[in-house]
Amino acid sequence: MQTSTFIDQPIKKAENRTKYYFRKFFQRKTAVIAAVIILIFLFFAIFGPQIAPFDPSLPDYDNLYGAPDAVHWFGTDEFGRDVLSRLLVGTRNSLGVSLASVLIGAAIGTFLGVLAGYYGGIIDSVVMRGSDILFAMPDILLAIAIVAIIGPGIINVVIAVAVFTIPSFARIMRSATLSVKSSLYVEAARSIGCKNSRILWVHIFPSTIQSMIVNFTMRIGTAILAAASLSFLGYGAKVDEPDWGAMLSSGRNYLDIAPHLVYFPGLLIFIAVLAFNLLGDGLRDTLDPKLK
Repeated sequence: MQTSTFIDQPIKKAENRTKYYFRKFFQRKTAVIAAVIILIFLFFAIFGPQIAPFDPSLPDYDNLYGAPDAVHWFGTDEFGRDVLSRLLVGTRNSLGVSLASVLIGAAIGTFLGVLAGYYGGIIDSVVMRGSDILFAMPDILLAIAIVAIIGPGIINVVIAVAVFTIPSFARIMRSATLSVKSSLYVEAARSIGCKNSRILWVHIFPSTIQSMIVNFTMRIGTAILAAASLSFLGYGAKVDEPDWGAMLSSGRNYLDIAPHLVYFPGLLIFIAVLAFNLLGDGLRDTLDPKLK
């Protein structure tokens, strides 16, 4: 019985800590609303083609530049295609590119940042100076330069956005690692002969993951803007593809006669970016022990 009680204590503490974080998060109403909006966008990204009321690529030449009405809620475009259907289908493309690029950037940046913070020396200098070089250029200009070199396309947009995402994760994870590696439990693990790899990924990394989660959430909003901008400039999705940035690019030519072609894609980009930023703020307030 004593052994069972001893084992159950850490489990109960973990459960209580999880409940505490959830309760603290749900006290922030704007973050909760943002999370609900993001879940709706993820639902559209997964089931958009199934719930779209019309075929997003089917033209209707009898209803060109149609204003929003009871049949076409968001109107039709220059080929008579339903704007709402194209936005729903394009959610998968727009969010997919952003999530993939941030995942790649987070994985590489976290790995480099943890190594730089733990080992220091030449590794730290190389990682930080490389981050400084990337930070010296605005994100969107760096992405345009990369895509201009490697060529347009969705995959190349993912690569370009991932590259300018890496330094932010590297710097944040380096700082978090520096603050954790001098902790008593890390010193204890080192004193009993634990390997550096185990100390890094078993003892240090779990204590820094909170910083990564917050930065990950907020970087998605930046990635959405960057991916839409590249598609708008013709470096990402093709103009005829259902993509938020591409729809903005084609709709700008008809702003005088069909402003809804710009308003609705722009509104979705604005809502998505705002939701991820508000969620990031809520997670920071929830996970940061310095904030009460």
